[in-house]
Parts: sequence; structure tokens; C-alpha cells
Amino acid sequence: MKVTTYKKFLLVPLMLSIGACSNFVDDINLDPNKPTAVTPPVLLPTALAGSAFANNGELNRFGSVVMNYLAGAAGSPAAYDIFNTNGADFGNQWRFDIYGGALVNYQKLIEAADQNNAKAYTGIAKIMKAYTFSIATDVWGDVPYSQALKGEEFIQPRIDKQEDIYKGNQSLGIQSLFDLIREGLTDLDAASTSKPAAEDIVYGGNIDSWKRAGYTLMLKLANTISRKEPQLATQVINEVLTKNLYINSNALDLNVKFGSNVGSTSPMWNLAIFASFSNELIMSTRFLNVLRPSATDPTKTDPRLAKFFTKPAADYVTIDNGFRGTLPSPSTNWSRYSPYVTGTSGEGPVRLLTNFQRAFILAESALILGTPGNPQTLYTEGITASMKLAGVADADIAAYLAANPAVATLTGTKEQQLEQIITQKWIAWTGNGLESWNDWRRTGYPRLTASQNAVGIDGTRPVRAAYITQEIERNPAFPNPGPQSNVKLWWDVD
Repeated sequence: MKVTTYKKFLLVPLMLSIGACSNFVDDINLDPNKPTAVTPPVLLPTALAGSAFANNGELNRFGSVVMNYLAGAAGSPAAYDIFNTNGADFGNQWRFDIYGGALVNYQKLIEAADQNNAKAYTGIAKIMKAYTFSIATDVWGDVPYSQALKGEEFIQPRIDKQEDIYKGNQSLGIQSLFDLIREGLTDLDAASTSKPAAEDIVYGGNIDSWKRAGYTLMLKLANTISRKEPQLATQVINEVLTKNLYINSNALDLNVKFGSNVGSTSPMWNLAIFASFSNELIMSTRFLNVLRPSATDPTKTDPRLAKFFTKPAADYVTIDNGFRGTLPSPSTNWSRYSPYVTGTSGEGPVRLLTNFQRAFILAESALILGTPGNPQTLYTEGITASMKLAGVADADIAAYLAANPAVATLTGTKEQQLEQIITQKWIAWTGNGLESWNDWRRTGYPRLTASQNAVGIDGTRPVRAAYITQEIERNPAFPNPGPQSNVKLWWDVD
């Protein structure tokens, strides 16, 4: 995507949900990387929207195609679909969404809030700073971390090892992501001179909800490294379970809400539904065949299918991943992400941490690591939470699970049960390709076969993004050449 085209989408974060934010939106510059006043109420919505853009924008187009929710019909998604990526990809996301967007604004928010001892703001910022850094390291591996965001002091910051980012390295002055979250949680427990309200476009200033999100983020990060560092993962998960404060209902999901007016809509609405990018993505035939394994037996159809994807024609209109023939016509009949993902008019929400995610994490942890909880109970909870979130009625959930015991009941070896858990988690994450890409890389599930016409490196599905060419040229700390898309990350041991 061209930089000039992408920049117009940077107007979006600051014009979020006009109704909810009308009391402060007029005071915010429309460029989220150049706010006019570095006050916490100005910086908070800008930074939160930046994290949503990092997760839900172009990186999500990539993840949604690579994980077979969607197929690439044209443009960049068509290249992703045959595993063709390189250092020219995702430069805008690195510069505008992550480092020059969300992260720099969280840092400014921390600095501004510290001047007035506004601990509620610094707590939120530290939790979300950890979340956003996790996107960077989970996509690229070793990245600028401990020396990043320090301006002229480190114009060419050190590239920290992913292991040190997750675990910390005292000798190098590297704080772990877990300790950064713990620091944020400590701030949320402290007295604060001011607290957010409407400018908090996630929880409306509810600090208890932010604490739950922080502890759930610790579960997510522990789960990410659990195959590589089972002992540390177990320790962190038990810490959270002992605290007993995490997202445990759909109403507590960490969602970034956007607006429905032009200039305020969500990233995937802009990239998959609206404007010039809308005909670059279409539902994958492979995902349709998972959700509807038998077109003649309605009891086998996952009730989320109609909630996740549109069906403008008599049947779902899809193509296979890597397809290079004549596209279905007319394009107005293509099956695409539904309002569940994008909102009816672009309002989203963008789902970053969810109740179903927490249930599946704990189901996997109980099964593999032996942490407290019953894997079957937690697995069922995850499926149910996902279906309820999609708007499936209780009776329909019960009927589907009763008619499909192979889906509803964990059976077989631990590895076979893990496959069931991750496959259902993959389905639940429809609309967030990055999260399911993380799970696939670390576990090998769901089972995916190569796209038609696959190229890339050795025809293999990417397991990382290549470093941004411009960053390699700008910062000699980056290896040149850097690792390519077939080189596993530190935590990827599958």
C-alpha cells in the first residue's frame, strides 16, 4: 500500500465515535503522530487507536489471508496468499502504527501523566505499551525495545533479542514485558490525581476493567512463550489465577471502538469493505469448508458462519487460497467479513483481548502445563463465549454442540486435544488474523495446507515478517541481510 494512501487513514483514530468523544475531539489534531497538546486526555485515545490500527490494519489483512480466513483476490493480499513477502511490506505499519504511532504516544502519555502523578493514565499506557511491543516482536522477532522511544538519546536503538524482551535482561537494562505490565498494574492500584472518562475509548475510565485487561494480557504473553518456556509460563499463569482478576465475560473484552462517520471508521472496514481496497479480499473456500463441512446437513454448519461472513448471493461466494483463475462476478456478491468484524458502518470494534481467548488459553494451559482448571470445561466456555459474542442464541449453541460431539468433546491424546482447542480458537478469532497466526506458529494448529501456486521461500507459509528495508538502511543495528520469512522466532518451537 502506498504511503500517501495509507496516511489518509491516519485521520481515523482521532475522530473515533463522535458521539462518545464530542467533549474533547475538537481539541485533537487529526494526525495521531503530531498531537497539538501533550495532555493525557488528548494522548490516550490517539494511542489506543494506534494499537488498534497496528493489530487490525494491513498486518491483519496479511494474517487473515495467511491463516485462510480470506483469500487474496488482488493487490498485496494476492501476494500474501502465495506466501510472497519481503522487506518492502509493512513499513507503514512499523512507522505510523507501531513505533511512530501508538508507542511514541504511550511514552508521551506516561511522561505527561507523571508530571501530575496521574497514575490511572500511566497504568493504562504501560499495559498497552507492552501489548503494542508484543505485536512488534511477535511479527518481526528481535526489535528495538529497551532503547526505543528515547528520542535523540538513541537515534539508532539497539535491537533487543525476543527472549530478552519477554524475559528481561538485567545486565542489559531490559525490562520484561511481564514486568512492564506489572508496573502498569501497580500504577492502577495507586492513588491518581485524575482519571480518564470518555477519552478512554475502551472502558470509559473503568479502572477495574483495565486491571482485568492487564492480567489477561499476562495470560496471553505467557501462552505465547509456553512451548519455549513452560516453567515461566506456568509461573505467570498461576500468578494471574491466584489474583483471580482477569477478563471473564464478553462485556469485559478489550475492544477499541471506532465511529461510523467518514474519517472515523475502523481499519478493516477501510481495507476490506470500503473504498479502493474492497475487491482485494474474498472469503476463503477453505474456511467455508471448515465452518460448513456438509452443505447438505445443516446440523454440521457452525452457527457462526452467517455471523462472520456475508452471503449476498444464493450461496457463499469464495475462492481457494492462491487461486489464479477468473474471479467470481459480480464482485458485489462476494462473501466478505461481516459487520461482526467491521461494524455495520465501520465502527468495529477491534478486539484485542477477549473472554473466549482467556478461556482457550486456560484450557490449553490446564491440559499441557497442568495449571488449575478443567480443560473440557474451559474449552466449552471458550466456544460458548465466542458464539455468544457473535450473536448466536443459547438454544442454537446447545443444539450445535449436541449434534457435533467431535467438536464439543475433547478426545484422544493431549496433542489431539490441543489441536481441538487451537482449531476452535482459530475459528473464534475470525477477524483477527494476527492472533491465530501466533497460535499456528507456536503449535502447528490449525492444520493448514499450502496455497495453490505457493512461492515465497521454498513455498512455505511465512513464520515471521522480514525487517523493513528502510529500517535496515537507517539503523546499522539491524542485521543485513536480516532473517527471511522462513526463519522461526525464538518462541516458535513447533
